[in-house]
Amino acid sequence: MSIDDAEIREAYDLEGIPEPFHRLTPIQPSESKYDEAQLTALRADAAQIIARYPHKRSALLPLLHLVQSVDGYVTGRGVAFCAEQLELTDAEVTGVATFYTQYKRHPNGEYTVGVCTNTLCAVMGGDLIFERLSEHLGIGHDETTEDGKITLERVECNAACDYAPVVMANWEFMDNQTPESTIDFVEDLRAGKPVRPSRGPNAICTFKQVSRVLAGFNDGLADQGVGAGSASLAGLELVRAEERESGQSTGATHGSTDTSDEAADTGGMLPGLHTSQDTPANDPDTLPQSSGGDAQQTKDEE
Repeated sequence: MSIDDAEIREAYDLEGIPEPFHRLTPIQPSESKYDEAQLTALRADAAQIIARYPHKRSALLPLLHLVQSVDGYVTGRGVAFCAEQLELTDAEVTGVATFYTQYKRHPNGEYTVGVCTNTLCAVMGGDLIFERLSEHLGIGHDETTEDGKITLERVECNAACDYAPVVMANWEFMDNQTPESTIDFVEDLRAGKPVRPSRGPNAICTFKQVSRVLAGFNDGLADQGVGAGSASLAGLELVRAEERESGQSTGATHGSTDTSDEAADTGGMLPGLHTSQDTPANDPDTLPQSSGGDAQQTKDEE
């Protein structure tokens, strides 16, 4: 039996209360169990993940991504699998899975398209992008197109304000978007055409593929493309320019020079580097130093 948001809102008399940012849908029971091939593969992957942690239960977050990489969302059977592997209860697993928004409680599209509507992106046109894209696709926040290709979301700041407005496609950056450019790349995704993000890999991967990466399995694409854009690095470039002019280095530049003599002259510290020594602080005064007041009066009385 499936329970939808409308039934929940009616049952709890939530009429008139604004819709939550994420759907209230509880995790649904699965109609079937994993087959033997799926279970064998999941157990092998889970063993690798669990081995990275000193305590089993610490592996819960990546394990939830792992089951999403198979099912496309967190299913009842996925919860049961995680609980069995980590010796937790279903309730403990569910409590985590329903807390974080990257874990989906209902079938997710092949591509999650997240439009940033946080302050700067909203001012720069993020709200308009969401409105136009929502109208174009015929779906609202946290809903999926009938063809199962696109899930649309409003998302919070993606730390790319220098390229506002930003749209994310399976958490890859699409910078400086307009309603038209967003609709264009979304339609390319729906048509199965490769779409290259502004930064990162050469093409946007599917939701299941990305979920496997988030589970901790390297897809070999980390070194493709550009990791950070020039606007994000502008401050760093200014620092490097000042270093070149002064002949000093703060360690921000790549490469190395022989600084052993210079370090020897400065007591082991290089100019421009913030260093600290593992030495205790001065012993605290018995009473706080003051130019007057009760503390000074007490000290004088002693």
